Amino acid sequence: MKTFRTSWNHIRRSPYQALAAITIMTLTFLAISIFSIMTIGSTKIIAYFESKPQVTAFFKNEANQEDIDTLSEQMEQSQEVANVRFVSKQEALKIYREQNKNDPLLLDLVTSDILPASLEVSANRIEDLSPIADALKKSPIVSEVIFQKDVVQTLTSWTSALRKIGIGVIVLLSVVSVFIMATIIGFKISQKREEIEIMKLLSATNWYIRWPFLLEGIFYGLVGAFFGWLIAAVGLVYATPYLQSFLGSIPLLPVPMFFLLGLLGAEFIVAIILGTFSSFLAVLRYLK
Repeated sequence: MKTFRTSWNHIRRSPYQALAAITIMTLTFLAISIFSIMTIGSTKIIAYFESKPQVTAFFKNEANQEDIDTLSEQMEQSQEVANVRFVSKQEALKIYREQNKNDPLLLDLVTSDILPASLEVSANRIEDLSPIADALKKSPIVSEVIFQKDVVQTLTSWTSALRKIGIGVIVLLSVVSVFIMATIIGFKISQKREEIEIMKLLSATNWYIRWPFLLEGIFYGLVGAFFGWLIAAVGLVYATPYLQSFLGSIPLLPVPMFFLLGLLGAEFIVAIILGTFSSFLAVLRYLK
């Protein structure tokens, strides 16, 4: 109990240094929270597209209904195809209006004549997308073919880049936070040299002297982790309605509370490690 009281006195007597340490730890864990949520979210989006493999073929304006029906029947007879759905120009316009109902300017600019009719072909497996797309591209009435394998590949490359950037930012902020916290705690130790010398003369062990400083570093880490997580969680909750309208039918939001609590628990563990390591570096240097 005395060790905890001593740590609290260290923090209370130097509020500006404590605020600096908590701020850098908050920024570090804010970055960890944001990139963790983004990485897991993008992974789930990829899994969603992989579970619903689909090819969309857009028809030329001159394509007649008879040719479209013939192509649709050919697709339905393929063993690689799970389902075929024709989307007319009118249906495409309804979908467009629903997606842009909050933007009147976009609604006024688009008519059914501008939007192409299309054929949505669902595949049994994601591996079947390429042969289905190749077959549709050979049709003279098809102007463009897009399929989710392209989407998955694009999302995968973006997720990989995001993960690398996130790891780089987190490592950089972690190194900076360790350096700043070690400097702050080392400065406090240097201010208490006379007090520490007296404690040694009174037969105090090195670990008895070190523990208050180690607990101080852990305190900074835990408080910074909580505030970093809290800012990210509140921001996510606030942005959820806007993200849901953007993601459409992808079942990604709202994020379950147990996931956010699990993230907080993981960050607390990292905070204890970073805080302990920072403090240990300081006491090793200043407490021989």
